[in-house]
Amino acid sequence: MDGLEELGISEIGARLDAGELTVAALVDFYIKKIEALDRKGPKINSVIELNPEARDIAERLDGELRAGKRRGPLHGIPLLLKDNIDTADRLQTTAGSLALAGHRARRDAALVERLRAAGALFLGKTNMSEWANFRGLRSTSGWSSRGGQTRNPHVLDRTPCGSSSGSGAAVAAGFCAAAVGTETDGSIVCPAQTNGIVGIKPTVGLVSRAGLIPISRSQDTAGPMARSVEDAAILLGAMAGADPGDPATKGALGPSGKRGLSDYRPYLDPRGLEGARIGVARKLFGSDKRVLAIMESSLEAMRDAGALILEAELAPSDPFARAEIEVFHYEFRQGLEDYLATCSDAAVGNIAALIDYNYEHRDAILPFFGQEHLEEALAKGPLTSRKYLSALERCRRLSRSEGLDAVIASRRLDCLVFPTGGPAWMIDPVNGDCGRAWDMDGGSHAAVAGYPHISVPAGFIHGLPVGLSFVGRAWKEPTLIKLAYAFERATLARKAPRFLRTAPVEL
Repeated sequence: MDGLEELGISEIGARLDAGELTVAALVDFYIKKIEALDRKGPKINSVIELNPEARDIAERLDGELRAGKRRGPLHGIPLLLKDNIDTADRLQTTAGSLALAGHRARRDAALVERLRAAGALFLGKTNMSEWANFRGLRSTSGWSSRGGQTRNPHVLDRTPCGSSSGSGAAVAAGFCAAAVGTETDGSIVCPAQTNGIVGIKPTVGLVSRAGLIPISRSQDTAGPMARSVEDAAILLGAMAGADPGDPATKGALGPSGKRGLSDYRPYLDPRGLEGARIGVARKLFGSDKRVLAIMESSLEAMRDAGALILEAELAPSDPFARAEIEVFHYEFRQGLEDYLATCSDAAVGNIAALIDYNYEHRDAILPFFGQEHLEEALAKGPLTSRKYLSALERCRRLSRSEGLDAVIASRRLDCLVFPTGGPAWMIDPVNGDCGRAWDMDGGSHAAVAGYPHISVPAGFIHGLPVGLSFVGRAWKEPTLIKLAYAFERATLARKAPRFLRTAPVEL
């Protein structure tokens, strides 16, 4: 079973079909690896809960395979889910908060229903930044009161980044075939780049948000996190599709009914960069010379693969940053109140009760940072408020028509590229993430616009991964997948983690 953690979804499927591997054996392998490396050894602490029914489900899926009933490429594939995604089983859904400990959802999230129908098996839930990193101002990525601190498997004293930190770390460490994360702004692409894997933040509306603990109705989305573009594309195809429970997914159909694809594998073209028009957003590159060197080598690799590299001007996100937070507070108030109202088995049923609960249990819940975002959200009015509507209009205008749409159209670009981030900063519960070691914010443009964003491994700095971002206009996932796959094949930059205690730097 050595090397099984590096197998892709298609390779696992081929072994299952050939009878060389069973789903039950695969589940046993991943659980043993989680016990050895996540809970013991380096203690990555990425998995907050294992599914007690995983072995029984595996045996049922094996039975289907023996009967010749293979549902598709995800049949029998063990996945992990972020702990803000509802599952109607024995797993809890808590957003990492002790205030929701014991809460079990009444029904599956829509994306979970789709993945179950495709034959996927859920090994468990992953730890996350509590309330998706929108509880307090000085939060620490990867920490939650229920789950503790997740670590980066490449270098253990470094951040796993973003609220989907557990999903990113677990995939990188080989604890599952792939995982599902969620993003409002950076929470898929940041842990993807920091843990050295692929993350796809899709167009808002491509994947249903029904059954996700929310922050922002205008920016929230779920997306795949995997060790390769191919695996992420397979997972995205199974997750995507219209859902009456989420009005935003109406756009996934489009006038031709083809925007929300169920299979992105035809776009996995190793020659996908040939003739592509790639926009280089240098104002989003930051000033770290080591990152700049990785970017230049990445651009050279794309030129060698046949792409046309063009300069593109996209300003940092400063003009809409404050408006974005304003939108979040209004939408968080409405969305979280609606969700908590369904949690009859939880200790809290609304935001005011949640805030009080956190103060009553401050030693366990508030030892490092506060809950300013919760308190600010509680003070907001309805989504008909003029202040909210003005902030939302500003965000959409500056990020879309005067932002990505304008820049991409002006040079007829297939995408924009820039570094997803820099080397991971130290885990610091005293100062939180406020001292993070980079000055790039390109991902906010795609997040605020609700447009697709893919991060792919591009290089390393002292053992720490650095990712390259591909961003395009709405519903352009096929194009971005084609470009990202060709870049991945041309560079082969990803490396498995070494679980180093600290970065290999000589002073």
